[in-house]
Order: sequence, then structure tokens, then C-alpha cells
Amino acid sequence: MAYQEKQLQEISKQFQIYGEILHAETFKIGHINETYSATYDQGGMRVRYIHQKINKGVFKNPVAVMKNVMRVTTHVRRRLEAQQARDITRRSLIVIPTRDGHPIYRSQDGEFWRTFVFVEGVQTYEAVQSPEQAFQAGRAFGEFQSMLVDLPGERLNETIPDFHNTRKRFTALQQAIQKDRFNRAKDAQPEIEFALRHEPIVDVILKAMAKGRIPERVTHNDTKFNNVMLDAVTGEAKCVVDLDTVMPGCALYDFGDMVRTTTSPTLEDEPDLSKVKMLMPIFRELAKGYLATAGEFLTEAEKALMAFSGKLITFEIGIRFLTDFLSGDTYFRIHRPDHNLDRCRTQFKLVESIEQQEAAMQKFVDQLDGGKSRKSYGGKPSRTKSR
Repeated sequence: MAYQEKQLQEISKQFQIYGEILHAETFKIGHINETYSATYDQGGMRVRYIHQKINKGVFKNPVAVMKNVMRVTTHVRRRLEAQQARDITRRSLIVIPTRDGHPIYRSQDGEFWRTFVFVEGVQTYEAVQSPEQAFQAGRAFGEFQSMLVDLPGERLNETIPDFHNTRKRFTALQQAIQKDRFNRAKDAQPEIEFALRHEPIVDVILKAMAKGRIPERVTHNDTKFNNVMLDAVTGEAKCVVDLDTVMPGCALYDFGDMVRTTTSPTLEDEPDLSKVKMLMPIFRELAKGYLATAGEFLTEAEKALMAFSGKLITFEIGIRFLTDFLSGDTYFRIHRPDHNLDRCRTQFKLVESIEQQEAAMQKFVDQLDGGKSRKSYGGKPSRTKSR
């Protein structure tokens, strides 16, 4: 990803930004899109925007992606305005339209670009640094889901079909193992065996949704901790970002990914596996924050699988990293040899740590919920484990 000054100068002229672009620099967020922070001179003030090139290899229909983003951000802003909330421009992403009023620009070389207002005075973190940060993350994503419960209109576009379909992810892994096109399976035998051994957990939530016991919702689908912006002074969660995967989904997948990315003190590619563990104090605050904003609309069946969802989504991301490693690193951006295998190992180690504490995790959720979730679900889902 290389900053090309002339290219960005031309891109900047396509959007309703008034002023002279002074400079731009690459902005490291996420594994997928190409992102730049650009500074403009507007009436003597320096103002920043985000210019982002959408990865067409991942998002096959960028126009549909931006249609979702516009519907979601517009609705969230209306909800905030109805609440007479303060600081609205820092609590929801603002899309800058093109000169002809569209939310996305297609360049002459066929690339798709979009622009957002840069949210100032916030910070993002790759890993949680305190229980309070975990609480803020849970509260932010719970509030985001809550605001979209009443999103009007047709069903959102599926920007990546079957994104959290754990069965299809598992099948893709099986195919990658069988093909072994790059002769890498020999380097990942313990990870392959771990994945195959955990197949019994793959269909638990899918079956519950198919039976109507768990509803489809509008969800974020990529609730990594670094997708929450925290106020640099107060530490309060301000804005949820990276909305490309906001689409129909399951609330549990969102919570599960929060567990994956907040409850371990390490990065998702930590090579020292002895450091990887699910920290119960962090989980407690995450669950408190999430249920404080999402608790009113979640069903008891959803609450009953909250601990399990952390294990499932961590496992799912692990097998995605493993599949990409076996397939030649074609999806996730890598920065070193075997990077995806390192990521996979970190996820699987966290799965083991969650398994060891899963019953206690769900017991805490049940206590927050007054014990209703387990009773209504008719079992003890926290003990749903691989054989």
C-alpha cells in the first residue's frame, strides 16, 4: 500500500471537500481496505478526512456496501438526534458525498473510493488495556445493535454472503486441507487436528437460527476492539467504525467477536502463546457493558449462548486464518512468513482458554440476567463443547 500523491490529489477533487489538500499519509486500520488520512486547509484551519479505496476482491459490490453504510449511518444519526444526544458528529461516521451527490466515486482505473469526516480526539487500541475499556466496547456495540433494531425499509444487502456461516467456513477449511496447493499442511498438522476435533460446535447457532429460536438482526459482523473509537480524554466509547460488514446477521456473532478481541491481553497474532488467555475480569465488564445497552432487545435464547458464542467465533476466525494460510495467503494481508498460521495458533489457544472457563462465563451472564436465560433455553448451553 503506497501513498501516491498525484493520485490522491485527483481523488480529493471528486468529493465535496472545499479547501486545498496539504498532505496525506497511510492510515493503518484493518486488514482489507486501503486507507489514507488527508489534511486540508479550509479557511486557515487544518481539517482531516479519511479517503479509502474499497477492496473489490473482498467486497464484490462496493455500491451495495455504500448503500448499506448510508442507510445505517443516517438512521443512527436520526436516533441520536431524537435522543437529543450531544457530540453527534463524533458518535456516527459522516460520509462526504461526491461532487455529483453520490456516496462513492469510481475512478478511471475502475477503483472505488469513499470519504469520511475524520473523527478527532479519539483513540483506537489493538488490545484492551483495562476492564473499563472492555465495558465501553460492550456498551458501544450493544448500543449500535439497539439503534438498528428498528431500521426501516428492505433487508440490508449481504456485502459478504455467508460471512459468519461457520459450516461453510469449516467446509472451506476441509477443502483447503484436501487440496494443499502450497504444500503447507505439513507445517500446520496440530492446528488442522485441533480444527477437525472441534467440528461438533460448528452448527450450534446455525441450527438455533434455522429453527427460529434465535432471530436474524442487523449486526456489525466485525466487532474487533479496534473498531470502537474511545475519547482520548474521558475514555468513553464514541464511535463504531468499519461498517462494510453491517448486514443481516446474528447478535451472538457480534458478541462472540467482542469476546475474542477484548478478553485476551494480546494481539491476534501473538507468537508467545503462553500470554494468550481469556481474562475473566475483562469478560465480566464486557458482558456488563453489552447487556446494559442490548439487554432489553435480546431474547433469553440469545443470552443463553453468550459465553458459547465467544468460543465459536474465536474458533471460526482461527479456521479462516488457517484456511488462508493453506490457500496461499490470498485474503488477509500478511506482514511476515507464516503470519496467518501465527494468527490461527493464537485463536486456537484462546479457544482452549475459553473452554476451560466457559461454564463460569455463562454463569456470570445468567446472574446479570437474573437466571432467566438458562431456564428459558431449557439447558446448559455453556457446556456445549467438542468431543
